[in-house]
Amino acid sequence: MLSAVILLTTLFLNTSAEQPNVVIVLVDDLGWQDTSVPFHDERTPFNDRYHTPNMERLAREGALFTDGYASAPVCTPTRASLLTGRSPARNRITYWTFDRNTDTTRQNPVLEAPAWNVNGLQPGVPLLPELLRSEGYRTIHAGKAHWGAHDTAGSDPRALGFDVNIAGHASGAPGSYLGTHRFMNSKSREDFSRTSKWDVPGLEPFHDREIYLTEALQQRAVEAIDRACSDDVPFFLHFAPYAVHTPIMANVRHLDRYDGLHPREAAYATMIESVDVALGGILDALDRNEITKDTIVFFTSDNGGLSAHARGGTAHRHNAPLRSGKGSAYEGGVRVPWIVRWPGVAEPGARHEDVVVTQDLFPTILSAASVESPRHHFIDGVDIRPMLKGDSSERTVLFHQPHTWGASGPGIEPFSAIRSGSWKLIFFHGDLRFELYDLDSDPGETTDLASREPERLERMRARLQQELRSQQAQLSIDRSSGLPVVLPAIIRSETHSGDDS
Repeated sequence: MLSAVILLTTLFLNTSAEQPNVVIVLVDDLGWQDTSVPFHDERTPFNDRYHTPNMERLAREGALFTDGYASAPVCTPTRASLLTGRSPARNRITYWTFDRNTDTTRQNPVLEAPAWNVNGLQPGVPLLPELLRSEGYRTIHAGKAHWGAHDTAGSDPRALGFDVNIAGHASGAPGSYLGTHRFMNSKSREDFSRTSKWDVPGLEPFHDREIYLTEALQQRAVEAIDRACSDDVPFFLHFAPYAVHTPIMANVRHLDRYDGLHPREAAYATMIESVDVALGGILDALDRNEITKDTIVFFTSDNGGLSAHARGGTAHRHNAPLRSGKGSAYEGGVRVPWIVRWPGVAEPGARHEDVVVTQDLFPTILSAASVESPRHHFIDGVDIRPMLKGDSSERTVLFHQPHTWGASGPGIEPFSAIRSGSWKLIFFHGDLRFELYDLDSDPGETTDLASREPERLERMRARLQQELRSQQAQLSIDRSSGLPVVLPAIIRSETHSGDDS
């Protein structure tokens, strides 16, 4: 056993190349518990439910972050933060996009969304793939893009700095996961002349075949890796499977493994396993091309796991012990799997409790590739390399969604929140209430400490106000006044408790 550990450590502590290849696997809607890798401090029934040996392999050969976050509880804001290094608030891309000049926010009885960037990410700002391409990288996108709205330049990944676009466009979900459906919308399955904006483009060679969408994307991504290696150029691969986003459709190759589960949960489990198989295919391609030690791999998700609807079992419990799920201000909406395999930097098998978030990938990758950050482009993310080397530091991260998502559930309402150290403050825009949690002792956010910790609440409120101002956040609009909501003052009581530790 000791010799195996020494061999593994030696293999993954080699010096990285000056221009390392970079692979980001950004899964759609993958929850903190949607893997056999335990990110909690103990295994849970969810970890035992799912079959993800390649995620286990990546965690064994790299390091995981127990407190890793997506930039937002829905997809487009997080995806834009990855490419810009900026928070959703600063980007003013705070919700998911679809049609040009169209606000997708669900109607709220007392609030309206601010004048956010409804068209999403567009050319003209410094973007990660563009910056890497300027230094000789081949930039490859495969899968879900969902950066810019339909009928805008940002709907095409090639306009955002990618040399290669495999099946990415403006829609955030596929019409179908099945090649026999031509990956087209359900209404089109008997008449393929009836197209829709949900149809996945560019995969015609897989049409009418018994193949799952995630498998087709993996094949194309591996082909792109092989071509880059053959051409002897460093590459940046952004592999973003549409899974595990709805429609929840089973990959029948894996279905037998999940006998006994609710049918919808069994189908969901096959979608997770399909992502894991695709991850394994990419890792194997790195091995086969003998570039593993020269390649950094990041694995994460664009928001918390779906739990409010479309699943089997009890709603809002699929990320337990985290509270709620996708679309929510609570931890189930934003805390996600985070794994980094970085030869020479990430200690194999390490577990880190530092807070990391999607926008950190931008400065981290630029630093790793020796690419200078653009001047006059403010970056909210931080280089996580010191954290991987054991240099922990406390930070404050803002989460901001002045929108009502399309489902109902705990915390699914317009909000702003910060995590600072182990403490989290949420400000809900609708009724102007604060909730305060100590995530170290209460990761499930079961006990609101706002009334018990007035001094801490006041300090956290001041920090939240500062972050909102510094990131130029747009708050929800009060329908009755037509003005942005305002954080209420904290009413201090005679007796105070708590400190700022």
